[in-house]
Amino acid sequence: MPKVPPPVYVAVGLVAQHLLSRGRRPTMARSLAAGLVAAGSVYVAGSAARAFKHKDTTFNPLEPERATAVVTDGPFRYTRNPMYVGMAGLLTAHAVFRGGLLSFVPVAAFVAVIDRTQIPAEEQALSWGFGEAYESYRAATPRWLGTRR
Repeated sequence: MPKVPPPVYVAVGLVAQHLLSRGRRPTMARSLAAGLVAAGSVYVAGSAARAFKHKDTTFNPLEPERATAVVTDGPFRYTRNPMYVGMAGLLTAHAVFRGGLLSFVPVAAFVAVIDRTQIPAEEQALSWGFGEAYESYRAATPRWLGTRR
């Protein structure tokens, strides 16, 4: 399992966005758009946390083997990784707020790192722990939004 908590990647991404967009001032339109994206992202991640709590299972991404249930309701109906979607959304909101195309590079880097390191390790642990129940969910629900894998 990767040993870096995903929120650390988000924090690094926020710092990188700040450095990549120095001197850019947010406009009212960018501020409003960023606020809407951020609110939606917090809602998605918060809904995922509530779904985990409702099933009384862990959502510690560094210990997926401690999961006691496969969560398939709430935002998990649309993506297997709503918390990562929420984190990517927060980075996207900050990129919109900061302005400039370079501000989106950390968003892409976050998605790539999480998609290639964190999620496969979690999926392996969940598949091992829940077998066909998880595999059926995995086959029916996209990893991100609108993608199948």
